[in-house]
Parts: sequence; C-alpha cells; structure tokens
Amino acid sequence: EVQLVGSGGGSVPAGGSLTLSCAASGLHFDDQVAWYRQAAANECKLLASMEFNGRTWYSDLVKGRGSIARDNAKDTMTLGMTRLKPEDTALYYCAHRGGWPDDCEKPTHGRWGQGIQVTVSS
Repeated sequence: EVQLVGSGGGSVPAGGSLTLSCAASGLHFDDQVAWYRQAAANECKLLASMEFNGRTWYSDLVKGRGSIARDNAKDTMTLGMTRLKPEDTALYYCAHRGGWPDDCEKPTHGRWGQGIQVTVSS
C-alpha cells in the first residue's frame, strides 16, 4: 500500500518551535515534496516545497521561520518551524507531487499524508 505518514504535531506556546516529519512507504520520493496547511475549509496553503535536486521554495507564511528537508534515500521529509504564532494553528499535510488543491482533504494530484494538528497558544 502506498502511503505517507506524518507525525510531530501537537500544542506549542507562541514563540516556540516544532518539527513535523513525514515518511513514505510504497513510494519513492523521486519528485517534488511539499508541506501544506489548512486552517479553514477550502483554504489549502502551500508552505514549502523541495525539488529532487534540493531546490526549495517558501511561502511568505513561513519564510524565515520554516525549513524543509528531505532524505531521498530514506523517503522521508521534515518541516521545521520556529517563532510559532497563534495564526500558525492548522492541520499540516505532507505531499509528493501535491499540486495546488483548494482543499487539502480533497487533493487532486499526488500522494498526501494525513492532516497533522498543530495548535499554537498565545
């Protein structure tokens, strides 16, 4: 079975840090991987992506605070975030070739992990 399994969420105080992880099984990370989040229905936001060659892209939502990494040999990926804010509270998703869905729960491309809840308290 092909699946991506995310982990690492939880409750964090504002100003804190956390790292989300994602591991693939039955799938080789041979293309773009990315992290998304969704705080409200149909508002799926691409946060960060990394190409197979290591090139990265970051949304303004996390630029300077987020760091995406991948291990192509182990088919794993991470998203580290610092200086967390209450507005970072959302469900976070990892994806392989995820595209640009409106709803992270109903993606139309690629393979996605389950939503990981991150709650940042003020």
